[in-house]
Amino acid sequence: MTRVVIVGASVAGVGVANELRRLGHAGEVLLVDGQDHLPYDRPPLSKAVLLGEEADAGLPFHEAAHYAGIGVELVLGRAAVSLDAATRTITLADGTRLRGDAVVIASGARARHFPAGLAEGPVWTIRDLADAHALRRQLRPGMRLAVVGGGFVGAEVASSARKLGLEVTIFEAAPLPFLRILGPAVATELAALHEGAGVALRCGVTVDRISRHGAAQHLHLSDGGTEEADLVVAGLGCLPNVEWLEGSGVPLLNGILCDASGRTGLDGIFAAGDAAAWFSPLAGRHERHEHWTAAREQARIVAAGIAGTEATAWEAFAPYFWSDLHGRRVQVLGDTAGAEEVLFAHRDEARGAFLAEYRHGGRLVGVVGCNAGARTMRYLARLAPSATVAA
Repeated sequence: MTRVVIVGASVAGVGVANELRRLGHAGEVLLVDGQDHLPYDRPPLSKAVLLGEEADAGLPFHEAAHYAGIGVELVLGRAAVSLDAATRTITLADGTRLRGDAVVIASGARARHFPAGLAEGPVWTIRDLADAHALRRQLRPGMRLAVVGGGFVGAEVASSARKLGLEVTIFEAAPLPFLRILGPAVATELAALHEGAGVALRCGVTVDRISRHGAAQHLHLSDGGTEEADLVVAGLGCLPNVEWLEGSGVPLLNGILCDASGRTGLDGIFAAGDAAAWFSPLAGRHERHEHWTAAREQARIVAAGIAGTEATAWEAFAPYFWSDLHGRRVQVLGDTAGAEEVLFAHRDEARGAFLAEYRHGGRLVGVVGCNAGARTMRYLARLAPSATVAA
């Protein structure tokens, strides 16, 4: 294959471009994205950018000279609007057509918004750099911030806002934030972390609608209560950016359906990152993994498939993600959602540290560490056996 067109300058998209060159691919590589910024990292958006520490956050993956140096052409500020799968031709918003011998779809995901018809006044989200800048301009010490959704993005926004001196309340439908993915024992620990930092938790309720009263917004809750806020942020997860592929023939079901190597079943068309639902041989189903490390690993596998080399098999990858909350680093390794047993293997009250092991059928399947970085990462080899697959 001589020309590769990558749609999406995400972790996955940039990763495919870099890996292709590392593997010796000599053909053209085009990296397309609707944003006009140099490709940048997203994890700092809800942390360093909100805190005004953007200069120290290292947002761009690389400077422009890097792409020029490895022969990757950046096509920025022009979003992909359609794909002709038969000819592997991408049409951009300005009418430009780009044909590739291989196409990699890494178009990512967008924030899920609070239903517009149920909200008076703005409900902010944070997914890209413009979102982070816009929200940062709203944050003032002493303001009352309501965060709808207690997942990791919502939790990181709450953490940053508390550091800036805002009063923060998280509204979470489950009995505890993180309960579904981390279980009650660790969810209780993280709830205590929030509360120790001065974040109020309203759990077991949903926000049914939001009304505007002067400068304030009123959150009307499922239990009949009402809470008042100066600012509302929604952390309700994300949706894959795949609408532009409708009618293309690319298989879609909560993302782009792929095999365990990122192949869509259409000749020369691959997908990776937040928009891709890869088949998991271990789980027996297609899954989207909305995490930085998963996007990086998928990029390596897709690049190897295009270059015709070997790569680590997807089933050998241990899911890993992290979050920074109230000055603590929380790391999650492996599969924590289906565990039958959770045991605390380490605790250091002075450092606010703990490490929990997740087991299923007596077998270690996951680990969660808080302020226990080295201890946590020692488990990686036990959770990710070595394996390779021929491209």
